[in-house]
Order: sequence, then structure tokens, then C-alpha cells
Amino acid sequence: MQWKKILDIIIDSLIWIFLIGFGIFILLPVIFMFTASLMPSSEIVRIPYPWIPKTFHWQNFWQAIRGNDGKFLYARSILNSFVTASLITVGTVLLTAITAYGFAKYKFKGKFLMFILILSTMMIPFEAIMIPLYLLVINLRWQDTYTGLIIPLITSAFGVFMMRQFFITFPDELINSARIDGANEFMIFWKIALPSSKPALAALLVLTFRSQWDNLIWPFLVVQSPEKKTIPLYISQFASEKYTNEGALMAAAVIASIPMIIIFFTMTNYFMKGTELFTGRK
Repeated sequence: MQWKKILDIIIDSLIWIFLIGFGIFILLPVIFMFTASLMPSSEIVRIPYPWIPKTFHWQNFWQAIRGNDGKFLYARSILNSFVTASLITVGTVLLTAITAYGFAKYKFKGKFLMFILILSTMMIPFEAIMIPLYLLVINLRWQDTYTGLIIPLITSAFGVFMMRQFFITFPDELINSARIDGANEFMIFWKIALPSSKPALAALLVLTFRSQWDNLIWPFLVVQSPEKKTIPLYISQFASEKYTNEGALMAAAVIASIPMIIIFFTMTNYFMKGTELFTGRK
């Protein structure tokens, strides 16, 4: 029995060592970004890389915000990215939830075919449709506008699929009880189904916000004015300038990562409560 306990301890220790090592390996780029943001360029390019800065160059963050041209466009880029990503996320969550609820809880002709057609759009890469979409934006005179940044990306086939899978498990008994009590269909969705789908909504919110926060291709096509550029465009321009401070570039990346970190940890609580509604059914 003692040998069995010793063997179990050894196996558990090896598993923990592997998980910790794998976690550190995954976090290495993040650690590099944070440490490099506090170093001068001469230390960042040194081989081997000094993971601990000799001196903390906090001025890198000031230069990232100030910009090489001294116009302080980074703060405006952060605001542009936050507004654009937030509006797209809210629109995507609401539209996909309404659509998915209809596919999950109602019967109508052509439902299966329509759902397959929506899913089939996931097979088409964005690069295949971005030029026709760009021409449409030009014809609508949305180029270099916030409308052109937001409206073409305001829904998601993946979001419809994910929310439909969640609403399929939603109890029909609750819907029928609400109908008996006199609630109309929109009230049932808004007051009962939607609040009960917080775990799925939180996951969709985080995924959508992250994809739009990091989106480079579409803003690169639509936006020309410096004051309308988003964070990826700003960082891309910052990196391509002739006299780029690598430490300031990493500082800009750190600042751009903070909103995503906050949103992720804010929404984590909802991931742990995914089965509260259905606990009574077991």
C-alpha cells in the first residue's frame, strides 16, 4: 500500500510539473511583452534575452501614448476600438440570440434549409468576400466612417449556431407556463430565455469582442483618417515607422491587452454558473 501511495504521489507530481511547465510555455509571449515594455531597445534585442529589466523604462508607455509624431492618437485609437468592438458585440449578441431562439423553439417551413445556409457561410473565408463587401461599402458611401466599420460585421453565423445549441436545451415547460400566464412571445424571450442564457451570452460576448478588438483587415480597408483608426492599425503603423522604439511598441501592445484581460476575468464568473437554471430538473 505504501508503494501505491508513493507511486500516486509521483504521478500527481509529474502531472502538476507538466501542467505548470505547459502553462509557462503558453504564457512566454505574454511575459515577453510585459517585460520588454519596460526595457530600452538595446536590451530587447540582446541575445540571450534578459527576462528581468535592469532598469524600468516607464517612459516607453508615455511614448506609446504620445506616438512618434507627438499627436496622442493612441488614446483616440483605443476609444475607436472600444466603441466599434462594443457596438458590434452588442449587435451580434442580440441578433444571434433572437435568430437562434427562433431556430431552436419554433417550427416553420424551410427552417432546416435556412439554418444550413447560415452555417454554410462559416465555410467562406472573409478574404473571399471582403472585396465585394468593400465595394458595397463604397456604394453606400460608408467608407472612412464608423458605420462602415460596424454594420458589415454586426452578426455572426457561429453565434447563431452556438446560441441555438444552448436554446435547444432550454426547458419547453417554462415557455409553455409563461404562455399560459399570458406572456407574449417577445416577453418570453426577453424576460425568461435571454436572462437564463448568461453563460452562453458571456462566451459569445468575449469571443466576439476579442475578434473585433484584434481585427486588422477590415479597418485597414475601410478607414483612411488617422483619427478613425483602431488599435491594430495604430500598432501596425507604429511598427512600420523608421525610428521605432521596440520598448514603446511593446508598451502599446500591453495597453491594448488590458481591456481584454478585464473583460475575460469579468465574464469568468458566468462560465462557472452554466447549470444553475437546470439544477432542479436533475
